[in-house]
Amino acid sequence: MTSRTGIAPGADGELSIDDRLALLRRMLEIRFFEDEVQRLFTKGLVRGTTHLGQGQEAVPVGVCAALRDGDTMTCTYRGHGAVLAMGAPLDEAFGEILGRANGLCRGKGGSMHLTDLRVGALGSYAIVGAHLPITVGAALAARYTKSGAVGVAFFGEGSTNIGAFHEALNLAGIWRLPAVFVCENNLYGEYSPYASTTPVDTIAERAASYGMPGVRIDGNDVEQVRATAIEAVERARSGDGPTLLEAMTYRQVGHSRSDPAKYRPEGELEQWLERDPIVVYERVLSEAGVDADALASIRASAEEEVAAALERAAASPEPELGSRLEDVYAS
Repeated sequence: MTSRTGIAPGADGELSIDDRLALLRRMLEIRFFEDEVQRLFTKGLVRGTTHLGQGQEAVPVGVCAALRDGDTMTCTYRGHGAVLAMGAPLDEAFGEILGRANGLCRGKGGSMHLTDLRVGALGSYAIVGAHLPITVGAALAARYTKSGAVGVAFFGEGSTNIGAFHEALNLAGIWRLPAVFVCENNLYGEYSPYASTTPVDTIAERAASYGMPGVRIDGNDVEQVRATAIEAVERARSGDGPTLLEAMTYRQVGHSRSDPAKYRPEGELEQWLERDPIVVYERVLSEAGVDADALASIRASAEEEVAAALERAAASPEPELGSRLEDVYAS
């Protein structure tokens, strides 16, 4: 069975060139998608705010490459990349952000609430840490139904200081649920640097108190992320319980579109731009024998696909007024 990127999770041996190009292409699609969303926002075409994750693409792409059909994922309001990495259509993701009828949630959720149950994306959540218990619930359901599915949650390091983080990991640890908790440590919780809010050196070390492995990895190395995620997913699927992964990465933009990120130390952004996961991986592929023309072709093809998806989304109508009462539930 293949993963969300078409790569066999847990396959023995080295990744093929085609597998590696698939990882690169998915990261490029997410990057170009985010760049377009930024442009749309500056043009006043995005209702509300949006939170972008340029620079963090290797984490969701690497982790989701370890998942298979039936697995589930939850993420934060900075979740475009995770939802796309699960396989959500580009045009429907654009449509949701633009408030169009073809959107993933029919244009009602917007940037912070991308959801696509068809691919196991159970939702992006604006309340910090609120989705962690939901992944625990998904993992419990998988255990109860014996589906063999694994639940994954992406979250920032700031979420680890929220009560829901403790409750979710504690319960998952006690019940040895098939879950993988992925901390995207981008060094800043909104505008606050990690060290100013968290008294431990690493998030991974917190795993010990919940009786699960904790692993810190280079979140800008997509192959390292994938390899580590495969181990964690296989551990969960085999009944050995959850894992906490701490992927060290960096958002190249501010917390939200209204944040110029002037709180960052001088030179920090430039240092991380040199470790841009896409640039780094293109260099890796070049060293592996992929010629410059092939890399340029992948980049151009991904950019064209994103542009075409945006065009389709922009052509979609806005939701009918009467649809505002659809998909609303009361008890």
